[in-house]
This record gives sequence, structure tokens and C-alpha cells, in this order.
Amino acid sequence: MFELTFLGTSASAPSVQRGLSAHVVQHNEYRFLLDCGEGTQRQILRAGIGFKRLNRILITHGHLDHILGLAGLLSTFMRWEAIERLEIYAGRWALERIRILLYDVVLGGRRPPMDLALIPIREGEIFAAKDITIEAFPVWHRGADSYGYVFAEKSRRPFLPAKAEALGVPAGPVRSELVAGKAVTLPDGRVVQPDDVLGPPRRGARYVHIGDVGRTDELVDVCREADALVVEATYLEEDAEMARKFGHLTARQAAELAAEAEVRHLILTHLSRRYRERDVLEEARQVFPQVSVARDFDLFVIKRDAVSLERPPRRY
Repeated sequence: MFELTFLGTSASAPSVQRGLSAHVVQHNEYRFLLDCGEGTQRQILRAGIGFKRLNRILITHGHLDHILGLAGLLSTFMRWEAIERLEIYAGRWALERIRILLYDVVLGGRRPPMDLALIPIREGEIFAAKDITIEAFPVWHRGADSYGYVFAEKSRRPFLPAKAEALGVPAGPVRSELVAGKAVTLPDGRVVQPDDVLGPPRRGARYVHIGDVGRTDELVDVCREADALVVEATYLEEDAEMARKFGHLTARQAAELAAEAEVRHLILTHLSRRYRERDVLEEARQVFPQVSVARDFDLFVIKRDAVSLERPPRRY
């Protein structure tokens, strides 16, 4: 299960109701910040999620509306929040801009007060833990060094209580050993193998995040059957030529990607101030019904084959 808290959903510049690109992804003890537009640290506080364990930041690309908030965030970590290591993942062009912003502007030649790691990414796996992986993949956006990310829970074999009961396997640590893939010996001397009480492997939740992007033909396979796809919808189809010129998508194009890739749920973000939310939603739903337009502070819970939304009252 992944929990997505949107902190900023506006394109290019903030609006009264929408901050700039940022959201937090949480899976068990792991937390990741995706992009860090201007004002992100204040949005973190307003969302009530705090800074604890927020030590890994994934950047989609180096345009200013996706990275300027790193300056304020680092300043906050320097003065108010204790953190031992901060990791920022991005393409090389984005990392160079971030290096200048943080080391030349914020730090002014001083040493950072924590272990600050600027980690260049390439296509493929960039993070792995016991039960999740994160992979990066290239996207096209005005020729910038841009990436999207795939968050995936590792496959697991479900425990079958009925089979365990039939074999006389007691509840407690013995069953945990079997779930961990270890054989156990019962008090009567019988040996029970994991295969005796575990079902066939089931894939976990899979979530794909795409930032700014101007072309979708290369993205169908990576998005295939994702439980949730987050992608920009900066323009409406009436301004498709402008979208093409600036390397962005229309709501209809985003929905066409979701339909072709057969994703379970589409979440649109990075909205221009020139459109009404309901018009963006209506255009996308004409192509792909299972769609939401994200608002700041929305919480989406992504499970295998299910996506739910918790929407707080507007805070403006």
C-alpha cells in the first residue's frame, strides 16, 4: 500500500488554491518527497505530515517550479530539524542546477550540516528495500533531462489460514516463520514447509508517477496495468497546439495514455490556472472514467487493484 499526499498541484506558478509541484509518498516506514516546488515546506506543515524521515527526495526534472523549494527545505533542516543524511535523486542536468541552488546560494560555500548526497539517476532501479522497489524511466519534456518513477511492492505469497489449521500449525511465531519462507517443526515432529501453507505469488501495488511530459507514445509499456498513474494535465484540448509547443499534455492526452495502458486509476495534476478543475475532469472522463483531479492536501491510498481518496475541506 502506498499513501500519496499532494502538496502542490499547480503548473508553472502557484494559484490561490494550488501550490507548486510536490507530494509525499509513504510506504510503511519509508517516506519520499517527489519534486519540491516553491513553498513546499509550508505545505508540509499545513498537511500535518511533518519532516520526520523525509530524507529522500526524487526530482522529475530541473525546471524551477519543481526545485526552488529545496532551498527553503534545506534552510529549515539546517536551523530547526535534525537530520543526519539527505538524499536528492535526479538527472545530471537537474542535479547541477540543484547543486548551484543549495551550495552557492543557501550554503554560500559552507559545509552542509548533514550528509548531503546528490545522486544522479539513470534508467532502472534506484532504490530497493525488503518489500518495495523504485525504478526511474526517461520521459520527454522540452529536451530536459527528465524522469518518471515506478513504485512497486514486491510480490508475496499470501498465508492460507485454512491450510495451516488443517495441518495443526499453531498461531504465533511459527506461522511467521512459514511466511518468511522457513520450514518449521511441530511439537509432534512433523515438518511443515512454506509451500504447504502459502498460496501462489501475488503482485503488490504498483504506482507510476510522471512529472512534466510532452509525449506519451514511449510510456504505455511502463504504465501498463498500474494501480494508479499520476501525470500532468497542464492544458485542455482546445489549446493542444500550445501544449505541444511547451512540451506538456492535455487532459485528453493523459486520459488516452491511461486507457491504452489499462491503468486502474488516473490522477491528474500540474493544472494551469487558466482552466477550471471541472473542465479538466470532464475532458479526461470522456476518454477514461476512472480519473481524479488532485487538489492540494488530497490523500490517495493505493492498494493492489484499489485506489481511495480522502479529501479534506478546502483550506482557503
